[in-house]
Amino acid sequence: MGARLFTFPNPVNETSARLVAAGVVLQGVAFLVVREWWVLVPLAFGFLARVLAGPRFSPLGQFVTRVVTPRLQLNHRFVAGPPKRFAQGVGLAFSGGALVAWAADAPSVSYALIVGLIGAATLESVFAVCLGCIVFNQLIAWGLVPDAVCVECARITGRSADTLPSAAAPAHTPAPYAMRSSS
Repeated sequence: MGARLFTFPNPVNETSARLVAAGVVLQGVAFLVVREWWVLVPLAFGFLARVLAGPRFSPLGQFVTRVVTPRLQLNHRFVAGPPKRFAQGVGLAFSGGALVAWAADAPSVSYALIVGLIGAATLESVFAVCLGCIVFNQLIAWGLVPDAVCVECARITGRSADTLPSAAAPAHTPAPYAMRSSS
């Protein structure tokens, strides 16, 4: 049961991912306005929770996936989960790093990390450009992440498209950094 508790969804609803990113932007801006360390705690916790188990333990993730996304009358696009998990890990590094920098009496480092996080989250929320996903797919292309971690991603990078069984991947259309559902 414990292993199933800490799973990440695959595929991921792109609408939900973009809405969570918008929430991250709001939290990051709140930190820059308030300039208090405790504002970083829910931000870093949210990333940790989403890295470990997707939206399951993330209050922001729960709100978005259970309340907001179901009420939107859109054709939702689904993308590969592993790159999104990697992107959440990058967000954890930035927000956790900002928290550590604040504790080390380096608030300017905290501000810089959060500004970078806000920039990346804005790209995701507004333009559906996931920088962490782009990096993840490049790591696969370079062979630093095994193809088996994300078969769909390996197909995008072209690294082993001819050796992967066609039944292994869901019916998706490749995009530069994410998978689109065929509709």
